Amino acid sequence: MSRPLRAFVDASALAHNLRRVREAAPGRRVIAIVKADAYGHGLLAAADALAGADAFGVAALEEALRLRAHGVRVPLVLLEGFFEVGELEAIAHHGVDVAIHHPWQVEALESVRLEAPVRVWVKLDTGMLRLGFAPGQARAVCDRLQASPNVASPVRFMTHLAAADDPAGPGTPRQLARLGAALSGLEAEASVANSAGVLAWPESHAQWVRPGIMLYGASPFPGRVGAQDGLRPVMTLETRLIAVSRAVAGEAVGYSGTWVCPEDMPLGVAAVGYGDGYPRHAPSGTPVLVNGVRVPLVGRVSMDMVTLDLRPVPDARPGDRVILWGEGLPVEEVAAAAGTISYQLLCGLTTRVPRVVGTGHRLATSGTASHAL
Repeated sequence: MSRPLRAFVDASALAHNLRRVREAAPGRRVIAIVKADAYGHGLLAAADALAGADAFGVAALEEALRLRAHGVRVPLVLLEGFFEVGELEAIAHHGVDVAIHHPWQVEALESVRLEAPVRVWVKLDTGMLRLGFAPGQARAVCDRLQASPNVASPVRFMTHLAAADDPAGPGTPRQLARLGAALSGLEAEASVANSAGVLAWPESHAQWVRPGIMLYGASPFPGRVGAQDGLRPVMTLETRLIAVSRAVAGEAVGYSGTWVCPEDMPLGVAAVGYGDGYPRHAPSGTPVLVNGVRVPLVGRVSMDMVTLDLRPVPDARPGDRVILWGEGLPVEEVAAAAGTISYQLLCGLTTRVPRVVGTGHRLATSGTASHAL
């Protein structure tokens, strides 16, 4: 019998969340962000469920080539551009768009002969201080690129919002003002809004939006969960109890005995651990569902197992259902308990956790879902 841990991926929830993007940004084209294996959900399965997107955003050429091999024909955008000149041949051959954020990339494009011109997105650094040209260089970079036969016309622009998850903060208006000044007179298409921008900053929508975390059902805003933003959770991480025991008051649980039983009580062990990507730093008290009832994690997370306080479900038995996040337990809540963010939990699932794709979690657990990567 195989280990019971599974990540169920609800394709209908992905499609719902894409519709939510279109509701929030009507008339805009959507670059669905599927980098990092679609935030841990499975690149190809996510692309299938998000087939209504106008384009996909990826972080590496390998991701783009997997999508092309899978039959995806919409534009693919390399969000960090190319990492070496040798990638340009494949980029041109497969019709992949590239972000250009540094002078060396401009020089590389000018130095080669390509079979077809490449669509370019000039990245401007309007306040993230990560990647991009200074806003004042926008026109000069655009003119230089347009002069190259290797660059498709017209050039597009993008920037990344550093603090869109703070709807009352001054950072996003400042960035938008810098971008507006930089693009004045250029009449160029642009992509600005990430998930938080889509939901909270309509003035950032431009022609193209780039939703990421919201597609997977999690809120981009601190202190909120996806349901509050009209989103449905896509991943449910589920396992089973593999042991139940009685502990005596005063006994210590797990490595280093960091949690001590306050009374005689039932404990359960579930098959999941940091070897699967569950956060080792999740403290005692982190919520888990057993048969739909919230129970606290106790003691340290092991590589393959966690221990649970079963006092809220004293009749629990080996084989009972355990949900680590997803259906009935927002991933944002688990992330907050562990002192991290939902992005890290979703992206951090290891390859030994099977992704099981279906339409609706109940369908997935009924055995009618298919495995997909």
